[in-house]
Amino acid sequence: MPTIPVDKEDLFKILGRSYTTEEFDELCFQFGIELDEDTTDECQGDERPQLKIEVPANRYDMLCIEGIAQALNEFLGNKEQPKYTLKPETPELSLTIKESTFPIRQYAASAILRNVTFDQRSYDSFIALQDKLHTNLCRNRTLVAIGTHDLDTLTPPFSYEALPPKDIKFKPLNQSKVMNGEELMEFYEKDKNIGKYLHIIRDSPVYPVMLDANRTVASLPPIINSDHSKITLNTKNVWIDVTGTDRTKTEIVIETLVAMFSRYSKTPFEIEPLKIISEHNGETRVTPNVTPREAQAEISYINSCLGLDYSGEEIAKLLKKMSLEATPSKDNKDILDVKIPITRSDILHQCDIMEDAAIGYGYDNLKKTKPSSESMVASALPVNKVADILRLASSQAGYSEVMPLTLCSHDENFGWLRKKDDGTAVRLENPKTIEYQVVRTTLLPGILKTIKENRKHSLPIKVFECGDIVLKDASLERGAFNQRNWAAVYAGKTSGFEYVQGLLGKIMQTMRTPWLENPSKDERRGYWIKEDKTNTTFFDERGAKIFFRSQANGEAKEVGCIGVLHPEVMNNFDIPYAASSVELNVEVFL
Repeated sequence: MPTIPVDKEDLFKILGRSYTTEEFDELCFQFGIELDEDTTDECQGDERPQLKIEVPANRYDMLCIEGIAQALNEFLGNKEQPKYTLKPETPELSLTIKESTFPIRQYAASAILRNVTFDQRSYDSFIALQDKLHTNLCRNRTLVAIGTHDLDTLTPPFSYEALPPKDIKFKPLNQSKVMNGEELMEFYEKDKNIGKYLHIIRDSPVYPVMLDANRTVASLPPIINSDHSKITLNTKNVWIDVTGTDRTKTEIVIETLVAMFSRYSKTPFEIEPLKIISEHNGETRVTPNVTPREAQAEISYINSCLGLDYSGEEIAKLLKKMSLEATPSKDNKDILDVKIPITRSDILHQCDIMEDAAIGYGYDNLKKTKPSSESMVASALPVNKVADILRLASSQAGYSEVMPLTLCSHDENFGWLRKKDDGTAVRLENPKTIEYQVVRTTLLPGILKTIKENRKHSLPIKVFECGDIVLKDASLERGAFNQRNWAAVYAGKTSGFEYVQGLLGKIMQTMRTPWLENPSKDERRGYWIKEDKTNTTFFDERGAKIFFRSQANGEAKEVGCIGVLHPEVMNNFDIPYAASSVELNVEVFL
């Protein structure tokens, strides 16, 4: 978690009283943060004592003294939550995002703080917050980058474009020489601070650039700002530009910055918005959006988690200490309507609201209680019991268990199995390697890769796995679900259908499931197979579907597949043998 150094005297002044180290440590504990160090005893001469406070990584509003003081004041009941306002409500200035930025860094947000008064420490805090955000939420500027400028040195409206490096000329921050994009990359190549960001755009044919109406360069995001528009202690009007590859994080950053430092405007917490015009999709929006987000939480859920019996009004008082405004719903007595301010981007689910209620109530005040039910003894899940039975049966049949990774490449999950992507696979948004692009939808890729790595072992190679696959389901809250499957592969110089069919019979016999020779007439519980000419993973006319009826006169379900693997599949996995496989959804036995 990030550790934030704050001026001890300034913080206590904002909080309205002084604390001993022990008292402040206890306050931090109650709020859910931690006092890491008090440097009072180490200070010499005119050095000002600092408090080093460890804050949660997702509380971006607490990465500066302003945010820490505001949160603690609301927790103590010293101050009300700030009311952020936009003036004018309809933006007079605009920022146009040109279509040329789309391939490299396509999102931007902006705002203006008017009539700001900085002293040295508030100015340093403003710069430090940007650095903390760059390191934390912005992922070292790869996702988001921040630029701050003296508005009075620029001429609105602004435009955000992507230009060839040679066409971008400006004097970088704190430099005396005008450089183009290529010269700038060479100049900062060995710089220990700026150099580590060059790789983000260096290999791109165009670089993103922020321009004013006179084509004056304000910044080259995410590398450096222009010296022309740098802010100083004398700056009165601050223009903030935020660019990124992630729209949500871009908007969180602009809202965090204005929420923390609009307090230094002549009218505190008043922000001037800008109209953002996106040419690549024709969208127009206003940033920042200071309207609180709306969420709901169940009163019974909060009470059950905390062991309380509070009314909606009582829980609302607890949430107020954590910057959340809550009121009981008019439509449902068990629902709280919660308004979430722009400072609380960490609130994503009602469990986060419940946690804030717990902090507001005080963890020390929660009563220790014994479970009211006697059925609290841990036991294995039914699906795990079934999986253990199948493991035992498979090993008794002479098969060895393997445990490959759940992630695989897109080709391994589809193309190498001669399948088309049917949209059921969960994709990783930002995979670090081509080997881990999707969560598997079948156990076959992992088993076949295991056989490939062990292909020099004596034949036949008989292996199985009983593990989870993941499939998309838009109707679920998380958008996907886990399914426990069992699969086995027999590989050797020859590999017929009968090998895996015999293993399937062993498994079904273990699960007390009889073979149904004529399932249309025999309505007992049981299983059967039916030729499948659509499954291209298997050799032509050597594949079948497995059907299962869980109870007499019940509905028949397709629960798996069995067959001889196609030679192309074996070649794709560099396996020089023939192989047959069987795969089964074991959750049907529950």
